[in-house]
Amino acid sequence: MKKRLIFFLFFLIPMILWADAISIRLGYFIPRAKSDLWDIEFENMDFTQANYQNSTLGFVYEKYLAQQLSFVISLDGYSKNRAGFYEEYVGYSFYEGDFAFPAKYYRGAFSISHVFGVSITPILLGLKIVPLGHRANWSPYIGGGAGLYIWSVRLQGDMIDFSDPWIYDDPSLGEVEIYPIYQTNARDDNNFSFGFYAFGGLMFRIAQRMAIEAEFRYTSLKGALKEGFEGFEPFDLGGYQFSVGINYRF
Repeated sequence: MKKRLIFFLFFLIPMILWADAISIRLGYFIPRAKSDLWDIEFENMDFTQANYQNSTLGFVYEKYLAQQLSFVISLDGYSKNRAGFYEEYVGYSFYEGDFAFPAKYYRGAFSISHVFGVSITPILLGLKIVPLGHRANWSPYIGGGAGLYIWSVRLQGDMIDFSDPWIYDDPSLGEVEIYPIYQTNARDDNNFSFGFYAFGGLMFRIAQRMAIEAEFRYTSLKGALKEGFEGFEPFDLGGYQFSVGINYRF
């Protein structure tokens, strides 16, 4: 959190001096979550895709190129950590190690749980088209561009190894397939990826230099996973964001 605050301040002060207008926004990010690591987590754990929706705080710096055209730089951040447990398995400890047993047959000695966390900090460059001009009382706008995305994925706690099944000889049920549990602290931090985004919104001027704005933004990108996540396909970092904020024109 401290590093992220310093990062925001590093961009905030010089951008205010450069911009013709700035916006401060509160947003809500909905990850698209269309890759295999997301799928595995949602299939096995008690959390869902909705649990990874979260609020954001963002800044937009705008330089007027013409009456109907602006160059924009956007900076915001998303982060979500969620602890959960395997819904269909419970754990038992043996001399050979810890094992996952099917919860439909066993109560278990402990719950099998871990934390799955994702953070994304985009630095976005784009063009904004305002057909009615920046000074209109009502100003719909559209735009798009590309960005540099700084992102991390973390998984800490119990993991079930479904690739290594064992057989437990139960006196009542007979042969039951169980799986070893191992501890993981997989972190793939400070990655950089390039992606694209599009947006549209509406500004309503409430004073000569101030307007309220509402915006929808769609982001498309995937990033290659490395440390601790070898074998997974590129991680989906795209999604949808709704935001409202205040635009101030200098």
